[in-house]
Parts: sequence; C-alpha cells; structure tokens
Amino acid sequence: MPELRTDPISGRWVIIATERAARPTDFSSPPAHVDDPQQCPFCPGREDRTPPEIFAIREPGSAPNGPGWHVRVVSNKYPALRIEGTTAPSNVGIYTRTDGVGAHEVIIEATDHHTHLGLLPVHHVGAVVSAYLQRYRDLDGDERFQYALLFRNHGRTAGASLSHPHSQLIALPVIPKRAAEELQAAQYYFGRNGICVFCALIQQERASGERVVFENERFIAVQPYAARFPFETWLLPKEHKASFGELTEPEAMSFAEMLQKTLHALHTCIDNPPYNYIVHTAPYVDHARHFYHWHLEIMPRLTQVAGFEWGSGFFINPVVPEDAARFLRDAASKLTSETPAPVETRSGP
Repeated sequence: MPELRTDPISGRWVIIATERAARPTDFSSPPAHVDDPQQCPFCPGREDRTPPEIFAIREPGSAPNGPGWHVRVVSNKYPALRIEGTTAPSNVGIYTRTDGVGAHEVIIEATDHHTHLGLLPVHHVGAVVSAYLQRYRDLDGDERFQYALLFRNHGRTAGASLSHPHSQLIALPVIPKRAAEELQAAQYYFGRNGICVFCALIQQERASGERVVFENERFIAVQPYAARFPFETWLLPKEHKASFGELTEPEAMSFAEMLQKTLHALHTCIDNPPYNYIVHTAPYVDHARHFYHWHLEIMPRLTQVAGFEWGSGFFINPVVPEDAARFLRDAASKLTSETPAPVETRSGP
C-alpha cells in the first residue's frame, strides 16, 4: 500500500511508492562523463587557466598559483554573481531589481581528476571541510552578504560542467526563499514545542534506529522519514548548532569522517550515482541560534521530476527510506570486511 508521509520541518508531502519498491540494482546511473584530463583547467600544472587562488592547502614552500596544492579555492571564471556593485534595490512598478552582487567561488577538492570525496581518505576530506569553513567565515566579513550557499554537483546530470572533483560556494545579498521557509518552519515548531525540530528528529531517529545509516560521536546520518528522492541522506550534528561556521576543528574532522563514509556507501551501493549536496545553515545575520540546526542534505539523482511533481509539489519516492538505510548500512559493512580503506591516487595533505 503506498504511503503519504509529511516532512515535519517543511510540511511537504511525499508519496512513498511501496508498490514500486525498488532496490539499488533497479537504478542504472548514466555512464559518468569524464572530461579529457589533458584539457582540464583544474588539474595541476594548469593553474594559469583559472582565476588566481583565494585560498589553498599546499605543500610547505610551494608557491601560490602553481603546483604543490592539495585543495585550492578560486573565483568561478563564469560567476553567477559578482563582487562589484551595490545591493540598493530599485523599483519599476511591481518589479524590484538590484545589482547581481555576490561571491561565487570554486573549491577544487583534489589533484586527481578521476576521484571524488567518497574515494578520498578521511584526512583529505577533512582538508576540504577546512577550506569550506575558511571561505564560509571569510565571506561573513562582507556586510553586503546575508547568506552563503555551499553545494556540490556530482555528475553531469546533477549539473556538474566539469568532472574534476569540486564544490562551489555562492554568497548572496539576500536570504534564499527555501532557506527562509525552512527557518520559518523551524521557528514555528520551536514556538509550539519548545525544542529545535532537528534535535527532536535526531532523538526520535536514534531511539528507533530504523532510518539511521551511520553515526559517530558527533554526527548522525539518516534517511529522512519523508525522503523526496531514493537514498536521500541527511547529515546532522548531534550538538545543537545553528551555523555551519560554528564547527570546531574536532567537529570538522568528525563531519569529514561521516561525509566520506556516507558518500563511499552511496558510491558502492548504487554505483557512483550523480547527486547534489547542499549545506543548510543559518544566515550570516544570526537570529536563529535557538531554533535552527545546520545540516547537509545529499540528494542522489536517480529519478526524474515530472509533471505531477511540478504541478502538485509532491515527490514520488520508489525506495522506502527504512530500506534505503539498511541497503547503505549493508554496503558499508561489506566494504569494511572485504576491502581496504580508500586511498588517494595522487596526493594528500
């Protein structure tokens, strides 16, 4: 019997299509598109093909904008928004406009053109998270920016224009609509129940265990109760924190461990699927400390959003979240017992 489930945060309804119940082998990802490494501007030795680096984790003594880096941050060559301009709005009748002010940066995650975060060792993923935090905090210093959106597109069908492993960070002069809606919903829940909805979610998921994928001392990975997509996975800090920028160094390494383990399990369980992940965080102007809880959402791109979804706002998920959690746990268990830990093929910090 199909189920209608509602997300306790957004109020969004999802159809869990139990009669279509799918297993990992029922999904076939399109062949991964791999750019020619000889032409890739992100590969070592071609640093002059990108804008100058903003931040890098490098070998001691190596010079900026040359080889010797492990993680490198540059401005996007074709930015969605630009640093120059003013945020002052102007109105023409019912319409409002402002200059497209913002920052658009690329975090190049490794020198190896063919790897990704799920295959890198945890210490290297920790270096990537350190770069995320450095840039997130630095952009907070620009008073024009209200929100920073950190995201990763993996695979051509998920929007990645280059296959070399990278993430992006866009600082915005406004709070995005989806972030504002989530903040409003979290504030409403707190007002009615006196507890952060994400803290309540963590408590209930740990008590039942049905949808828990992994957890360590500081973080938990779960399949959300009303998952929109097959194998959608959320990573949440167990300690209440509103902003991603609040992470301490030990917490950042615990997050890196959980992120690498989850992406490795997805890579193994459903054959390196295309996915998007997004860090959901409080705005820079922090008025949400007591009721909001930052987290990361991973959304594999295994199904198509079509007319019903666009017309209704519902999503149809053919994989029961409880089954998805079990499939991912099983995949990780087999990896632990049958294969060595992932290794980086070219370099590591």
